[in-house]
Amino acid sequence: MTRSNRTRFRTGLLMLSAALAAPALHAQTLLNVSYDPTRELYEEYNAAFAKHWKAKGGKSVTIKQSHGGSGKQARTVIDGLPADVVTLALASDIDALVTQGKLLPANWQSRLPNNSSPYTSTIVFVVRKGNPKGIKDWGDLAKPGVAVITPNPKTSGGARWNYLAAWAWALKQPGGSDATAGEFIRKLYKNVPVLDTGARGSLTTFGQRGIGDVFISWENEAFLAKAEMGDDKFQIIVPSVSILAEPPVAVVDKVALRRGTADLARAYLEHLYSKEAQEIIAKHFYRPRDPEVAAKYAKVFPQMNLVTIADFGGWAKAQKTHFADGGTFDKLYSTN
Repeated sequence: MTRSNRTRFRTGLLMLSAALAAPALHAQTLLNVSYDPTRELYEEYNAAFAKHWKAKGGKSVTIKQSHGGSGKQARTVIDGLPADVVTLALASDIDALVTQGKLLPANWQSRLPNNSSPYTSTIVFVVRKGNPKGIKDWGDLAKPGVAVITPNPKTSGGARWNYLAAWAWALKQPGGSDATAGEFIRKLYKNVPVLDTGARGSLTTFGQRGIGDVFISWENEAFLAKAEMGDDKFQIIVPSVSILAEPPVAVVDKVALRRGTADLARAYLEHLYSKEAQEIIAKHFYRPRDPEVAAKYAKVFPQMNLVTIADFGGWAKAQKTHFADGGTFDKLYSTN
């Protein structure tokens, strides 16, 4: 064997060894691709899970986070971002990983309790202290002179929950129909000066840049605005009708199997249902699923009149009707 051939042979062996070792090297690292408002939740949860995993006899584990608008995050995973798990804002974004990316099975939602949603949330309003525009319910958001901050439903899962909650309220008004709901939505979005790509961007627009009279917000983001930006600056308004938001989680099988992280990824998501994790969830103002933890925090979360995604025929139908290219949102927004 010539020297050059030996060199190529050694190089080939090194490359093969590296390829074979890659899953093992990365087995104790996870990437959680999540939506905008969960940064603080998963920072604390990740530390708790790493401690739990090591106590069970596992190796040290590092969990990396990626955040953005839920729809945009799903697109990045489909395009190749190697997420071991996704913790997104709505089921249709994970369904896209099934239909467009072939990254996990269609029955993913049945693999964990509560349709793979370990916590819930809902939609409320944040207004400036004193509520200078006198905003009490959805109808006030369509009035002339009211600047509304909400993200773009084309990129943000939270924005889609916002839109559907507003639509549900309009349908429940006297004489409510798809036509009247559509006209209400058109007027509401006419009052939106900027469509950020995600909920956290909209919070920054409203809270730090001082734009807008009302922010249509995830409940947890509303509490965060008061806690971090000043309780004396904002107040929360609970509308007469909102929606039960169920952010789901899933292992991205194709990535986790390739990287050798499938067992770790499953354990990471399963632990979200533990008492420890449910306490962390409640601490960050998401509504816990565990009945005991939920009872403990009952005074934090008001009772609300909530519709569900089932009232819209499920996420597949809602996505196609309202948010797909050329859907209801596109048609209404283009007329403003």
